Amino acid sequence: MAFIKNLYDTNFLEYASYVIKDRAIPHLDDGLKPVQRRILHTLFEMDDGKFHKVANAVGQCMRYHPHGDASIGEALVGLANKDLFIDKQGNFGNIFTGDPASAVRYIECRLSPLAKETIFNPEVTEFVPSYDGRNKEPVTLPAKIPVLLALGADGIAVGMATKILPHNLIELLEAVIACLNDEQLLVFPDFPTGGLADVSEYNDGNGKVLVRAELETSDEKRIVIRELPFGSTTESLIASIEDASRKGKLKIAGISDYTAENVEIEVRLARGVHTRDTVDALYAFTECEQAITVNMVVIKDNKPVIMTVSQIIKHNADRLVEILRAELKLEEKQLRDRLHARTLEQVFIENRVYKKIEDKSSAQGVIDAVQKGLEPFQDEIKREVTNEDVETLLKIPIRRISQYDINRAKKEMQEIKDRLAQIRKHLAAITEYAVSFIEKTMKNYKDSFPRKTELISFTKVDVREAAQRNLKLRYDRDTGYLGYEVNGNVLFDVSPYDRILVIRKTGAYSVSDVADKMFVDKGMLYCGFADKETTSKTIFTVVYRDDETGHPYIKRCKIEQFILNKGYSIVPEKSTPLKLTTAPNAELQVEYKPLPRIRVLEETFKAGDYLVKGVKAGGVRLAAREIKSAKFMSLDGDQVEMGIKEKPEEGEQTELPIKEKGKE
Repeated sequence: MAFIKNLYDTNFLEYASYVIKDRAIPHLDDGLKPVQRRILHTLFEMDDGKFHKVANAVGQCMRYHPHGDASIGEALVGLANKDLFIDKQGNFGNIFTGDPASAVRYIECRLSPLAKETIFNPEVTEFVPSYDGRNKEPVTLPAKIPVLLALGADGIAVGMATKILPHNLIELLEAVIACLNDEQLLVFPDFPTGGLADVSEYNDGNGKVLVRAELETSDEKRIVIRELPFGSTTESLIASIEDASRKGKLKIAGISDYTAENVEIEVRLARGVHTRDTVDALYAFTECEQAITVNMVVIKDNKPVIMTVSQIIKHNADRLVEILRAELKLEEKQLRDRLHARTLEQVFIENRVYKKIEDKSSAQGVIDAVQKGLEPFQDEIKREVTNEDVETLLKIPIRRISQYDINRAKKEMQEIKDRLAQIRKHLAAITEYAVSFIEKTMKNYKDSFPRKTELISFTKVDVREAAQRNLKLRYDRDTGYLGYEVNGNVLFDVSPYDRILVIRKTGAYSVSDVADKMFVDKGMLYCGFADKETTSKTIFTVVYRDDETGHPYIKRCKIEQFILNKGYSIVPEKSTPLKLTTAPNAELQVEYKPLPRIRVLEETFKAGDYLVKGVKAGGVRLAAREIKSAKFMSLDGDQVEMGIKEKPEEGEQTELPIKEKGKE
């Protein structure tokens, strides 16, 4: 068993590590997942300036990617629709409508100029064998721009996931320049679908973003959606609006989709409903508003880590300096080799060193003669002359020797020396050189990448506040059931998101969400909304009887704090509530049980004379006599138990009537 457990543990760890590192999570250095990196590397190998069939690119990429053509094609289309590194031709689908791309045999692609300029240089790229050992693939591409933040990423691995939002390329380049200058510039997401975004809780890439559709509300009877929130399509957005309409959360007469090159969804409102009444409901109950949680998990130093936007930009700026330094040093070496070769060639031809080999009969003699002929010019050559150098000189054609242009050769050598001096200058001020590279890139592409998402500050719409109260809350006294699907007396209008406070005849009370049907006993003292505005203003006045002595007590309190669906009691233990009212200026009439030699059997008390206390406090004893009955009356003599209104206005809260107004 121990062997099997160890086998399972080892296999699972290897599988988890593979999924995390080689499939789902992007690498910090170039911001790409393995399949994306292999696609771009394949397109770079195939690049000849012309478009290639995507099917051909997929087939070539299978040399590096062991997971089949379907995953490659899907990833290539997704990468192309980012409009950064791949130029596309044909139907690559529609990010607005969600329509899929055509088959890979019909569409074409090639690397964009931006990709060629900023993410490729085979001479400074580290390569490893592909999965079958037949080819070499890059570990990471030498990306000079923040690819990770420009593209965004979304992936689920074993035990972790990443969600990185796309950002505007020009803003990212500005942030890199600021970082190179030891400054900090915050950047925020920019979505290809446009829309509105509130980034107040973005938390440098590890918080959340609220996104909204852009609504045109100039017409009172229709709303036009012009831009989509990130993550939605016209199809999913329309489906969410229709679903909300079916559930009664908003009232519309119809919806039409006129989307072509730009998004245009027309929502026609129902009769009697206006734009101002519907906007909040669209944000609350449909995909017109969404919250996106961000989690920046990337592969760094062969391990998954959580990073911030600022840290990624700092890493990219440092990596840019490293790549540019490596490229400059590589170019410097190549130029020095080229200058050495041109110098040897000049000395060899101008000083007729080749004539010294005319009488030599062996290969070694020829080499030695050339070496000896070049010795007087060693100060000019400056580098040791190797046998390989001599072999190169001996391969110069006679025609080239006869047509040798001294002035042209000197001009070429001077250009090489000038470029070497320039490289030394760049290496001495590598940071300034990196800034100039980014500035040049910004100048070339600034017009191609405008910001599409407008950043504003808005408050997330509370579904409880936006919900329309179009359900009738009913109570059936005979069965003791309460709800909007109960047959009984209508209490007031509610929405599915309201919470109600119910006080039962025993004095027990609780707060719960509005239900379609729930049992509350065959008697209720009170039923009303349980929101901050209502509970903070409502004063409950209850008269109750002590079960041991029979003495009457009065209690005034507010119910301001509660836990949903938890039971409480408005009266102390071993007591029975008699009457309850919410009327602010009620009078309490108490009738006592008759006793010998007691003439006063009734008393009147003003509820306002008693202090409002906490809901857990005990009441004030009204008399040391046993109570027979009690009732609350208004100042004009009408009964106001429960603060009842016979026919409340539409949408106005009321309490459950126990007795009719003015009657016992």
